[in-house]
Amino acid sequence: MRRLLHWILTASTICQVVPQNSTTMPPATSPVTEEYVRVQYCKWPCECPPVPPVCAPGVSLVTDGCDCCKTCAKQRGENCTEADTCDPHKGLYCDYSRDMPRYEVGVCGQMTGVGCVLNGVRYLNGQSFQPNCKYNCTCLDGAVGCLPLCLNSPPPLVWCQNPKRIKLAGKCCEQWICDDVRRLRKPSPRHVASAVYADESESWHSNCIVQTTPWSTCSKTCGMGISTRISNDNDKCKIRTESRLCNMRPCNVDITKHFRPGKKCLAVYREPEAKNFTISGCVSKKAYRPKYCGVCVDDRCCNAYKSKTIQVQYDCPDGTSQSWNVLWINACFCNLSCKKPNDLFADLESYHDFNEIVN
Repeated sequence: MRRLLHWILTASTICQVVPQNSTTMPPATSPVTEEYVRVQYCKWPCECPPVPPVCAPGVSLVTDGCDCCKTCAKQRGENCTEADTCDPHKGLYCDYSRDMPRYEVGVCGQMTGVGCVLNGVRYLNGQSFQPNCKYNCTCLDGAVGCLPLCLNSPPPLVWCQNPKRIKLAGKCCEQWICDDVRRLRKPSPRHVASAVYADESESWHSNCIVQTTPWSTCSKTCGMGISTRISNDNDKCKIRTESRLCNMRPCNVDITKHFRPGKKCLAVYREPEAKNFTISGCVSKKAYRPKYCGVCVDDRCCNAYKSKTIQVQYDCPDGTSQSWNVLWINACFCNLSCKKPNDLFADLESYHDFNEIVN
């Protein structure tokens, strides 16, 4: 009996061990998937509309990702592709992480960066703010950049001898005023009794101080141009703009041919014969032989330093006669101090607080 039980247990053990050591069948292989074809959003040659699109306010007009056409940049949260570009001026980029593994269509997201701290206030990266009414600032990756909202407006007219900037009530930016007004309107001692209650305009006329600016640079470096100045030298003491014709040098003459041997400049050039002035078909009644400023072949330039204004009478084709003020050059000087034509600041170099105005 014991032998029979021992044989049964041994046989059971063998039956349990054999299946563990037997060879198992390999798993069935998965079916082969078809190869994915990536969508091409860029097409060449480029086919662009004749007129670029009009973008909504605040949306940048940029070149598409195909480097072909102008397009309105995609904004935050909008879909983007290799052709549809996210707005780079707002720090946006195309995030393809949700389109794995194809990486074809993404979503415009905000680039993360370091914030900024200014005057104890923390600002997010890309955030715009105004620390005060004079500046508009933007935080860009830890750096703060600011643009002034108060532009450097020009001072009062050059005839104002004492300009002054003051803070006006309700205004953020300082304003220019002319501090000469009080002094100009102050009556003279002999009129004190009669001018105490005098009308303001009468006080102005009786105490008018003549103010005249220098003539501006001629509007053309050669040929007929215009020069202007501001003056109140008139019977009503009113500020007016005066103009005169000017011709610094002829355009159709090679002045360098008249240089002396070994010289690089000719300060004054004069035409060999007298000629009549012409403008808009009108011809001067007299012939003139004016002087012109010369030229240099080095870095120097020639400007008039002695001149006057003359009146020239013209006969016009319609039978009328016209009188114009004309610049008459007496002498010119060549130096390195060259002014550009129509340079507003060139005439303000000797003016009050010129450095502050330029900066």
